[in-house]
Amino acid sequence: MGTYLNPGNGGFAEILRSGYVDKTGLIGLINHTVGTKRKLTCVSRPRRFGKSCAALMLCAYYDRTCDSRGLFERYEIAKDHSFEDHLNKYHVISLDITGFISNARVGKIPLGDVPAIIQSTLLKEVHRFFPDLDGFTDLNGCLLELVRRTGTQIIFVIDEWDSVIREAKDDNEAQDRYFNLLRGWFKNKFFTPEAVAAVYMTGILPIKKDGLQSAISDFTEYSVLEPGEFAGYVGFTEKEVKQICEENSLDYSQMKKWYDGYTAGDQHSIYNPYSVMCAAGSGKYKSYWKKTSAAETLMTSIDMDQDGLQDTIARLIAGERVVVDTESFQNDMETFNCKDEVLTLLAHLGYLTYEEEPDSYGDDTAAGLVRIPNEEVRSEFDRILRKAKHKSLIELVRKSDQLLADTLSGNSKAVAKAIAEVHESEYAPTWYKYEQSLRYVVKMAYISCVDQYSKIEEIPTGHGIADVVFLPKRRSTLPAMIVELKWNRDAEGAIAQIRDRNYPGVLANYGGKIVLVGISYDEKTKEHSCVIEEYGKTD
Repeated sequence: MGTYLNPGNGGFAEILRSGYVDKTGLIGLINHTVGTKRKLTCVSRPRRFGKSCAALMLCAYYDRTCDSRGLFERYEIAKDHSFEDHLNKYHVISLDITGFISNARVGKIPLGDVPAIIQSTLLKEVHRFFPDLDGFTDLNGCLLELVRRTGTQIIFVIDEWDSVIREAKDDNEAQDRYFNLLRGWFKNKFFTPEAVAAVYMTGILPIKKDGLQSAISDFTEYSVLEPGEFAGYVGFTEKEVKQICEENSLDYSQMKKWYDGYTAGDQHSIYNPYSVMCAAGSGKYKSYWKKTSAAETLMTSIDMDQDGLQDTIARLIAGERVVVDTESFQNDMETFNCKDEVLTLLAHLGYLTYEEEPDSYGDDTAAGLVRIPNEEVRSEFDRILRKAKHKSLIELVRKSDQLLADTLSGNSKAVAKAIAEVHESEYAPTWYKYEQSLRYVVKMAYISCVDQYSKIEEIPTGHGIADVVFLPKRRSTLPAMIVELKWNRDAEGAIAQIRDRNYPGVLANYGGKIVLVGISYDEKTKEHSCVIEEYGKTD
């Protein structure tokens, strides 16, 4: 077994011993492309969404130098009619491009030299296991001869394929050399048809565009925005997470709150698999999101002032969904001509989730909605929000902190004034005609609360629906808040409705204090008013 050529099944066997959720059905999808015009597959996913596990699984299944039947026979792929046809029948070339980049960084080697290093490393390994091919000094020529002599084609499994594009984002020459390497394997009329049985290439970003076209145009791409038939393999499904919770006696509601929220094609409840498994192992529900270059990208994005981006980021943090057109995104991390391209990148990185608008089906646009998916990602936005450098966001957070303090101290006049100021700011909606617009302004005004509270909108109480409930997170010592909104009616009526319909009853299992907040807007006077009471004080 080699490192890059025919690496065996040891990596996947280790995964199976560590608690495995059956994703072997993905193999069947690749099997159906082998030897066809659709044999070049590129799958892009956010970090920590199982890309490397899938790569190790495919290596174990296809590698001709090992017997992997025992690893797969009790899983989904064994039921597929293609299982026997392709099991351990190919040479496998397995590359994790980040490993080559790390070695280059350590050796202070330019990233433009990485493609040549990959070629020479592979050539040495082929010569090591097939010494009779020593006379071939060109990698492609050597691989072609390997295929001809053994009568066996090659399946390429390339993990983190886009790491060169991301790491050498300002080095066009390095990117060109890398793309030429890939074209030499996968867009070569002499090499590709004869030597390549199939390709599974995975990374964070889709293939970079060269103008309006993909830089390697023959690949079929499945991104987190358009996963197609791979939708069920983007992350863990709800059924899979429920099973994990049952087997490990875990709180499913906490799993859902922290790690659900992603949408992939027709799958509307996708979980971050890495974080789910970390929570299952530790029994702790928290953010396992790693602070990597993706977090730096989020910080940079929040500080950008691109085409109204600041307003959009604030709306997302406040819990809103926003429309985005993904078509112009260049599939890189440096070309941003409008805010939609930044938001599209954040969706590919997993900081936002994307769902297509129903009324956009069948047209030529790529419009959809993005939002922050879950508590784990929201905590990253919260952390970075307070480090933002943009003046308007800094001021919004400062005023929001003061608003919370005024609310909890019962300063209703200050609260009404603060709501009015947000209404007059650039963060307010252009329309202000009914209660929904007031709710939008209130959520924006309390934006900094998201690091202390979980915000629940329109929560059923048994006797009605409370507009907004702020429930303290476990580490917080602050009281809960129930906010009721009124349009062209007084704030006292909002408080009365909270009491009359027993909205606090929804927090019956909450043992702390509860603050009732009534906020109203009068269209005639153009004034906001507020009444604040502590629940139980006047009972």
